[in-house]
Amino acid sequence: MIQLTIPDIAMALGLMAIAIGLSAWQKLGLEWQLLIATVRTIVQLIFIGYVLSIVFATKQPWLVIGILAVMLTVASVVARNRISKKIPRLLPLVWGSILTSTVLSISYTNLLVIRPDSWYEPQYLIPLVGIVLGNAMNAAAIAGERLVSTINSSPVEIETFLSLGATPQQAVTKYRKDAVRAALIPTLNSMMVIGIVTLPGILTGQLLTGVNPLDAVAYQMLIMFLLAFANLVTSLLVTYSLCRQFFNQDAQLQRW
Repeated sequence: MIQLTIPDIAMALGLMAIAIGLSAWQKLGLEWQLLIATVRTIVQLIFIGYVLSIVFATKQPWLVIGILAVMLTVASVVARNRISKKIPRLLPLVWGSILTSTVLSISYTNLLVIRPDSWYEPQYLIPLVGIVLGNAMNAAAIAGERLVSTINSSPVEIETFLSLGATPQQAVTKYRKDAVRAALIPTLNSMMVIGIVTLPGILTGQLLTGVNPLDAVAYQMLIMFLLAFANLVTSLLVTYSLCRQFFNQDAQLQRW
């Protein structure tokens, strides 16, 4: 593996300098955002690099769980903010949905596929949970935002179903299915063209570090299956919880 030194990283920053220059030249107004994104990328990755070095060296389960809890909470807050800030008790619902899908998918992977020496092995647990959380966050945000906007824009149709004797879940089942499908589109699109049109970042990163291509491909397959399952479960749980928030005890529609 070719080690990247500080001068190499400084040279790589030239790409962002060129991007900022292009934005200024084309008057896109993205210069400040690109600069902030660059600084945050550097600071956050250096910070997590040192943290993971300590975690990998100590291998303490409480430290691993603490890091994962912080990652889960941040992902839940971001997803909640993208869905809505008006719906009450939405954060714990999103948090619980992402936690459930992550625990199910990672438990299956650890117990039946990877089978590490200990369940909290940071070398496997933290990277896998990290990529699951990131994708589950996006799935929750897409499904939740789609469902909320659709329900809020279709009160007459929903109330018509209710007046004809439909249950709240029956009245919004079409909107819920559409929201789940929308959340799975990015994952399914990636799976359809992976290896032909795109090489995912994880696969590329492993290849750059000298991993055997077949070993890298095997792990990439595992990750894609893991993400498809986790995203589907997250979308189902988030949309189910959201549907319940839109109706009171008398099965009357509430708009948020």
